[in-house]
Amino acid sequence: MGDRSLRSNDLLGRAGNFFEPKSVAVIGASSNPSKVGHAILRNILDSGYKGRVFPVNPHSKEILGVKAQASVSEIPVPVDLCVIVIPARAVPGVLDECGSLGVPFCVVISAGFKETGFEGLKLEREIIEIARKHGMRVLGPNCLGFINTNLPINASFSRIMPPTGKVGMISQSGAICTSLIDWARSSSCGFSKLISLGNSCDLTESDFVEMLAVDKDTRVISLYVEGVVDGRRFMEALSFAAEKKPVIVYKSGKTLAGAKAASSHTGSLAGSQAAYQAACERSGAIMVDSLAELFDLSRAFALMDPPKGNKIAILTNAGGPGIITADACEKAGLYLAGLERKTINRLKQVLPPAAGLHNPVDVLGDAGAQRYTEALEALVSDEGVDALLLILTPQAMTDAVGTARGVVNVFSSTDKPIICSFMGRDSLSEAVNVLQNGGVLNIDYPDHAADILGGMYARTVLTKRPVSVPPRYSVDFERVRAVILQCIEKGMTQLDLESCVEILGAYGVPTAAYHLSESAEEAVEFAEAIGYPVAMKIVSPQVLHKTDIGGVVLDISSSEKVEQTFEQLISRTRRHMPDAEILGVAVQKMVPRGREIIVGMTRDPQFGPLLMVGFGGIYVEAFKDTSFRIAPVSFTEAASMLRELKAFSLLEGIRGEKRADIESVEDVVLRVSQLACDHPEILEMDINPLMVYNAGDGCVCVDVRMTIGR
Repeated sequence: MGDRSLRSNDLLGRAGNFFEPKSVAVIGASSNPSKVGHAILRNILDSGYKGRVFPVNPHSKEILGVKAQASVSEIPVPVDLCVIVIPARAVPGVLDECGSLGVPFCVVISAGFKETGFEGLKLEREIIEIARKHGMRVLGPNCLGFINTNLPINASFSRIMPPTGKVGMISQSGAICTSLIDWARSSSCGFSKLISLGNSCDLTESDFVEMLAVDKDTRVISLYVEGVVDGRRFMEALSFAAEKKPVIVYKSGKTLAGAKAASSHTGSLAGSQAAYQAACERSGAIMVDSLAELFDLSRAFALMDPPKGNKIAILTNAGGPGIITADACEKAGLYLAGLERKTINRLKQVLPPAAGLHNPVDVLGDAGAQRYTEALEALVSDEGVDALLLILTPQAMTDAVGTARGVVNVFSSTDKPIICSFMGRDSLSEAVNVLQNGGVLNIDYPDHAADILGGMYARTVLTKRPVSVPPRYSVDFERVRAVILQCIEKGMTQLDLESCVEILGAYGVPTAAYHLSESAEEAVEFAEAIGYPVAMKIVSPQVLHKTDIGGVVLDISSSEKVEQTFEQLISRTRRHMPDAEILGVAVQKMVPRGREIIVGMTRDPQFGPLLMVGFGGIYVEAFKDTSFRIAPVSFTEAASMLRELKAFSLLEGIRGEKRADIESVEDVVLRVSQLACDHPEILEMDINPLMVYNAGDGCVCVDVRMTIGR
């Protein structure tokens, strides 16, 4: 959208008015209760909206007791917002009329645009051009609308108005919005703003993230996304918002089936899950794996600040749930706090002899409200405890309501997060209501409660991250540029190994000595020059996985063997892939064995170059032990990528092995990052294997492939 983007310096001005219109027209308002136009008009009137409302319908004189207008041009005062609910083909004409009258904002509820196919896409492009012509901003089409609980206004066809609260919700699905509203009403969770994006033809998720970042009524921003309009802009918006408040993202369309569903549902391009995870990591947003986690983590941030550290105390009246929660805490990156001696002594005074005094603290099944409350007070006062998880199971002696009141009192007097898990439903409903009314979060299952607390601590980690800047190496940019242009002129999309090695060398990535031989004699000459042993590999644009056809031979130690291998590789390739173009046979100096790493890059259509590092060799696809970041990356990010690998301990050295030269791998990742950013023609790259040696001995690229495009 370029200069039409809503940037931070004007969000409180013209953009802020989107949520606070002084006058609203509903174009397509209907007196028929079964019509969407009726529901939207009724919702606006019933929401308590204090501005002027104008139903627009040429066939009605009055709707829901409000005088109807035949057209927008007949409305006697300027209109701040038009909500359009008419057939798709009529939308462009009405939108153009609104723009001519100076209407600044429109919400197009109507469906029938790009989500329906090519004709709908043309119609959507038409309304985009109309909006741009008039400098008008448009939400939708194919959306539920929006709700501002603080004005208040319900400019949507949601059946009910959500409670007022601190969660700003942005969703590409209207059905998700209505479900969240229903859940919120039963969980005492409130929303500040709720926006259904629909097709995002003009106003996008990034615009609304920036709006909510500076919205005084919003404490936490939550997003349900299927795909984004502009990945880089989305990252900028997330970064801007995450500096001010928690931002939580749930991305659907993770699987192939899900991605297809996303495309047919909103016409969005569903990017790879790895790219979205990397985008959130870079931007400081928290990515969650389920709708339940999105909702519960949003509730948590709306009620309390995240813990200052990851030392947790568990208070329970049953051993089993305490153990389950302890396991879940460790999985969530939390640790059980070691209690201070004075805390243990205080617990001894208020708990019976059979109670468990060490974390998890077990107050036993017969615990009443006073025992629970006194134990909770002792744990809250412990300076080594950053947050608390309180578990209650309903026993015959349990005073759940009294305990809930005690928890609320303690919660109101501390700045430490307290999350409860009153395990049950029917017999605990009154107690849970007491917690919710007192602003205390209750999660049905204690292991899920641990996950939520872990998500809150993730926010603490993100806010403490040092600012790091990607390095810039001195490289031979022009040399790489020339190689790529030559290959493009030849019509190549898959680069030959010689070109790949030349490109890596220009960016300082160490590679094994290499020569592409077109004859057996040439191969022998090079092998004699570099010394034995050597490796030989078939070189063909069509042969991407050489080992699959026997296209790699190692440890060749004589000229006779070189000649024999040359002919064998040519013969095998022609037998397995008769149509393959054979460029020759590569001869490489055999390098010593080491730890095998893969460093790769793919150009994501939304976010740009996506870097990958993992354990390599022939098993990379089987084990999938990989980590991703969006380029460019900093020293800190390159180091984090390696340390996220499950098998990172193999690089650190186990059972007497020496530590690998981890820093040399990080250096390669940083150089590939710069290469990918400098040359957008490189679409894919795999350095596999990157042979890594002991600390101080560096690493070397043994094989590499690159794909290019304009």
